[in-house]
Amino acid sequence: MSDLALSLIANYGVPILFCVTFLSCLALPVPSSLLMLASGGFAQTGDLSLMAVMIAAFCGAVLGDNSGYWLARGMGTRLTNWLAARPKRAAMHHKGQAFMDRWGGSSVFFSCWLVAPLGPYINYVSGLTQFSWLRFALWGIAGEIVWVSLYVGLGYSFADRVAELASLMSNVSGLILAVAAVIGLGLWLLRARHKSVMATD
Repeated sequence: MSDLALSLIANYGVPILFCVTFLSCLALPVPSSLLMLASGGFAQTGDLSLMAVMIAAFCGAVLGDNSGYWLARGMGTRLTNWLAARPKRAAMHHKGQAFMDRWGGSSVFFSCWLVAPLGPYINYVSGLTQFSWLRFALWGIAGEIVWVSLYVGLGYSFADRVAELASLMSNVSGLILAVAAVIGLGLWLLRARHKSVMATD
């Protein structure tokens, strides 16, 4: 995959970076982080403009985030009616709504870069639950600034070690996602246990 990413950047440069970051924010399996690292490396050697790389990655990501949001929001009425047809699905929808009401802004921000694999799904959930678009957009912009700056900056700083860096960042992201899942499961189990105790009293 790293050879393909390097080849894409070498041959198509900035436009391919824009397209890939856009598609990654719609949950398509494309190597956006690796391409940003590679683009940063090419910018360090002078083959690409650092400013053009940053702008392309940022604009692609922000446009992708907002496209996912509006796609889900546009289908919201039909999906909401479908979810409301069954009690279990309706309960899941209400939980999603409550989650976004409580953690919406920060979840959008951190899903852009800290737990990036969740980012596209947070975009869809935000649209589906009709989370405020302005809040979504502002938090998303802030998160994408961090994501793009982090990956392009690392690629620029460690141009000769892009493949190793990509592997390391992937492992770190996976670890953070696993820890978040464990914490979430633990909180869910504690809440379930508390409800069980209250029911027996």
